[in-house]
Amino acid sequence: MSGQSITDRIAAAQHSMTGSAISKAVCKATTHEVSAPKKKHLDYLMHCTNELNVNIPHLADTLFERTANQSWVVVFKALITTHHLMMYGNERFIQYLASRSTLFNLNNFIDKGALQGYDMSIYIRRYSRYLTERALSYRLVAADFTKMKRGTDGVMRTMSIEKLMKTLPIIQNQLDALLDFEANSNELTNGVINCAFTLLFKDSIRIFAAYNEGVINLLEKYFNMKKNQCKEALEIYKRFLIRMTKLSEPSFAPSSLLEALEQHLASLEGKKIKEASTVSRYLNLCWDSV
Repeated sequence: MSGQSITDRIAAAQHSMTGSAISKAVCKATTHEVSAPKKKHLDYLMHCTNELNVNIPHLADTLFERTANQSWVVVFKALITTHHLMMYGNERFIQYLASRSTLFNLNNFIDKGALQGYDMSIYIRRYSRYLTERALSYRLVAADFTKMKRGTDGVMRTMSIEKLMKTLPIIQNQLDALLDFEANSNELTNGVINCAFTLLFKDSIRIFAAYNEGVINLLEKYFNMKKNQCKEALEIYKRFLIRMTKLSEPSFAPSSLLEALEQHLASLEGKKIKEASTVSRYLNLCWDSV
């Protein structure tokens, strides 16, 4: 269906009669129209998150209710709207999402009755898992990786070894959930999935920035770590390389650096002498790029 359905119009009229402006805006942002949610509706909902008299749980629950719809278009747009508010809304929106034990019940979602329904249902399931992981990350670290202060005095660059070891795996899990969306250009066939892809792409850049700065911090501290910490840090770095390969950006993290880290761990185990020059060259390259 190319435009708003009769159901959309009836629902919007009902919300107008009951005076629920938020519910009406959510309904209008998540119509059956196969296009991205309209900017004016997203802007209104974003503005609502900044209003102290707005009930954030009600706003979130209204979006969750829309994900119970049978149409892939409505559900996908409800996820997009939720993601948009996580990115651009007041922090108390994502705080509320993080406080919930569950967000979406879409692991088995499938729309067999609509054009593109089967294919889009796959991405809906993946997208909902990423948004759930994004909220979980916030709950675990009380911060949004996409909004962290960057640079030499940024959050990830100044984090202690102990906290870094706990935080980097959380970033890795969030990035994994994002990369699992796996939509290529041939599958970006409508305005709905295109909008989701754009939001995910923006997130990927910001998450990678935090991830990369955390790894720089890890490498700076590596040669002063205890043996058990070195083992854990080396595994974290290896997983970092795997993810960078998946992002098709492995060239800035040379295999010679991995060899240097492995040699240092071996030296702690009484095997070989460390070689730190490769690490220094890598860190200088990273500093230049920040």
